[in-house]
Amino acid sequence: MIIYGVAVLAACLIVGMILGDALGVVLGVQSNIGGVGFAMLLLIVLTDWMRRLGKFPPHSAEGVLFWSAMYIPIVVAMATTQNVVSAVGGGPIAILAGLGATIVCWALVPALARLGGAEPPLPPVAEESEV
Repeated sequence: MIIYGVAVLAACLIVGMILGDALGVVLGVQSNIGGVGFAMLLLIVLTDWMRRLGKFPPHSAEGVLFWSAMYIPIVVAMATTQNVVSAVGGGPIAILAGLGATIVCWALVPALARLGGAEPPLPPVAEESEV
């Protein structure tokens, strides 16, 4: 069942990279724009939706947790490094755009937190005894 979680993660990464490439084409940039971010958001939304429907067993969640602990932070760090190098080379407009987006995101965190409301946390994943 762990392989299903890895498959969900891989599908989200592929869709995210396609969306990032498409956004780059639309904006006229020869680069993937936000592909990893799209993949992470899609993974969060999809796994939450599947968990609520009861279609995402705990063993599948282990596959996502494994790769999220290992792979996603490394990819995000590499993408961030590339974006910073490109922004510094792109001049002050690119840096101002990045700072503006960061400030807007920070400002929206409290508003988004209030939208979510106070729901009880998810129940802990029960360990099944191996036979």
